Amino acid sequence: METKFNFTDNRLRTLRHDGTNKRIIFYDKAQSGLALQLTPTGTKTFQIRTWDNRTKKPVIKTLGKYPTLSIQQAREDVIKLLAQLNAGIDIIKEANNVKLEDSFEKLFLQWLENHSKPHKRSWEEDLKLYRIFIEPVLGKQKISWINSDRIRQWHFNITQLKKQRGLGTVSEATANRCLALVSVIFNQMRPESTNPCKGVKKFREQSRDRFLLPDELRRFFEALEHPDTHTDLRDYLLISIFTGARRSNVLAMKWSDIDNEREVWTISPEESKNSQRLMIPLLPQVVEILTRRRKTSNSTFVFPSNSASGHYQEPKKAWHTLLKRADIKNVRIHDLRRTMGSYQTMAGASTTIVGKTLGHKSQQSTAVYARMTLDPVRDSMHAAVELMMKTKQHNSGSKL
Repeated sequence: METKFNFTDNRLRTLRHDGTNKRIIFYDKAQSGLALQLTPTGTKTFQIRTWDNRTKKPVIKTLGKYPTLSIQQAREDVIKLLAQLNAGIDIIKEANNVKLEDSFEKLFLQWLENHSKPHKRSWEEDLKLYRIFIEPVLGKQKISWINSDRIRQWHFNITQLKKQRGLGTVSEATANRCLALVSVIFNQMRPESTNPCKGVKKFREQSRDRFLLPDELRRFFEALEHPDTHTDLRDYLLISIFTGARRSNVLAMKWSDIDNEREVWTISPEESKNSQRLMIPLLPQVVEILTRRRKTSNSTFVFPSNSASGHYQEPKKAWHTLLKRADIKNVRIHDLRRTMGSYQTMAGASTTIVGKTLGHKSQQSTAVYARMTLDPVRDSMHAAVELMMKTKQHNSGSKL
């Protein structure tokens, strides 16, 4: 049997063992050092087989199985390894070091326990992004395998994946969030190493400015009053739109944070996205909901549930059902927060008042916010909600 020839796919596919119980080694004429090992069971594995002049010993290292590893890639791998040998690098020792090297999954789990869980309320979102978009490609890979080219390709490929729900592909914004997450992990867990995300450009995102228009708002209120809408969902969404608070804060709203006398809801710095205490005026519509729920509640949370957190979880399925009933498209729960700010603006509120309401943080406005009382904020929210409620009195053809 000829054991040295030019490796081609046709030749390697048709290669058969001679029936003995020994492994047969074939050598590529086109690339010195490239060999193919054929076992009695028919397994074909590429190897580098050469001589190390420095140690005066043979070097044998497995590259990968054929056809998973292509002939061209095997040849390129051999060229790189021969260059390392010529540079005096012990490629066998380097290979053993890689085997002992941490996988990205191990790095992520360490980061999750040491950085994300202790310091981020959104750590479950980090875990979700990892499981869906990061783990399938990077999870089992060794840290040294991950470089800028592979990160760049992975980042792009995310936008080619089909959405888990609905039509279309995963958004560029989601791909950017995944890229940012991987970058943070490398920065915090491997600060002494070059971050492979460095130089990988994010996709350009357009800022979202969606809010409920007057006629949509009318249909939204009608859908909330529909008998098929669960009370918890209706109360959660009404409090969300009438406070302009972030959805995570409304979900985790506690009775102990509500000052009934002053009609104010206080969100602690630990629960606030900008790490500052946030005080939100409670309008009569919200006070009415809270008073009703308090009468039958024996929980810490305004919206209790049997979930791991102990409180209501984001009602994604129920939200989509509600939107379908209201014939409203392309609206997220977060857009209810933007709706409050938009109607405040329509009612004549300044950007400073709107920013105070929504808990926005900027270096220029923080000092102004600190001096501002809640009275003008409450008045502005009253005006905005009055404007919203007027939509219930208009038909679909009218304008505010």
